[in-house]
Amino acid sequence: MHTISEDQLLLARHRRAVRLSVDAVSPVADASLTCETPCAGWDLRDLLEHMGTQNRGFAAAARGEDDPGVWEVRRAADPVGDYLRSADEVLAAFAAPGALTRTLALPEIPPGRFPATVALGFHLIDSVVHAWDVARSVGGTIDLDPDLAPTALRVALAVPTGKSRQRPGAAFAPALEIADDEATLDRILRALGRSPHWRPSGR
Repeated sequence: MHTISEDQLLLARHRRAVRLSVDAVSPVADASLTCETPCAGWDLRDLLEHMGTQNRGFAAAARGEDDPGVWEVRRAADPVGDYLRSADEVLAAFAAPGALTRTLALPEIPPGRFPATVALGFHLIDSVVHAWDVARSVGGTIDLDPDLAPTALRVALAVPTGKSRQRPGAAFAPALEIADDEATLDRILRALGRSPHWRPSGR
């Protein structure tokens, strides 16, 4: 009987996470690019450009490249289309033969080098939470796949806490209090410093 390895299960769940973000981003209209987001100080254009840059950075790392310049955010003429292309790129990079056996260079995350499966978890949780950020910015939300949810929660709860989360530019704000009876998505959001009740001003 053919069995699926833990690495392949993680890869499949990562694909679902990225597709969740694609589903959130695809309907975004140009008029919504100035909407505020749960990411303090960023409008939706800023968020999408950040997300696209992260995809390309992780994709380059998965291909075995070590180029800090690929992580620099650049202005996109078409932030939605740019993001969708970057999502395809990162999925293809991690699915390529040998990608999951590499040590990946991630210059934005100390100490900077991680096994591919650990990096895959980082990108998975980024994709989930930013899918929610995008959806919430335009007044919606996301439906978290029940197979993906436990993995996303495990990764979210493993994100280091402490003073590093209070620094300018920190990837996540300090964690919020989590109730045991909350839905998994709400627990993920709170673990990463987001209130599940956040709404754009005026909505």
